[in-house]
Amino acid sequence: MRHVEQVMGMPVSVDVRDPVDGTPRHLDLLYADLRRVDARFSPFRPDSEVSRYGRGEVAEVSAELAEVIDICRHYECISDGAFTATPPGHSFDPCGVVKGWAVQRVADQLRERGVERFCVNAGGDVVTVGEPEPGRPWLVGIRHPEQADRMCAVLGVRDLAVATSATYERGEHILDGRTGLPARGLLSVTVVAADLTTADCVATTAFAMGRPGVAWADSQPGCLVFAVDADLSVHRSAALDPYLIADVVQPPRVPLSGTPKHAFRHRAGPRP
Repeated sequence: MRHVEQVMGMPVSVDVRDPVDGTPRHLDLLYADLRRVDARFSPFRPDSEVSRYGRGEVAEVSAELAEVIDICRHYECISDGAFTATPPGHSFDPCGVVKGWAVQRVADQLRERGVERFCVNAGGDVVTVGEPEPGRPWLVGIRHPEQADRMCAVLGVRDLAVATSATYERGEHILDGRTGLPARGLLSVTVVAADLTTADCVATTAFAMGRPGVAWADSQPGCLVFAVDADLSVHRSAALDPYLIADVVQPPRVPLSGTPKHAFRHRAGPRP
């Protein structure tokens, strides 16, 4: 059973391989919750709680907003301000947290309702639960940051989340919180983690940090990284190798000095 809806400004698909009684209703609830989250957290809606909070109009925030603010503060702290929901010259915007957090929540709810084998794909960020078929992982492609018809790699994952931060869909929307300017140095950062909240936040934070963000992401507990820098060199965690179904680019591999957790650096392929 597969269902797709446009919500939170992106296509969100759910692929369920073991439908249970009430699964269609469960999916209805999933999308309804995402629409509710969008109404609360969208900085583009002047009446959302986030917009009103940013204007100083909220005396007491909801439990959900308080949770998201805490996550934002955590990543701001551990990134020395590279990640922040309040960059200089910009209004409060927690979008770097909300998508992964919201999608992980609805995936958890779906599992609590008895669904044990499914994949949620929210604009390319993915939560996987179980296997699509016995003995097979879910396949997640990592897109080439400059060539939409090419992949850099394909991952095979089970009970993991995969998130990518890049400029190829929305342009330079990720800001360095220390300057308020678009982040520089990386073209894309993909992070694999146990949950999408972590994967999305670490990927966004690493991208905001620029080139130093690759090693920083690789050092985060339980996180694996695949990044393409502005020179089209690819950096990836050594521990990511067991998840690689296809290493689509096959250039020479050059070991990275001084960073033993990384397997190698290589070129993502020529520019078109």
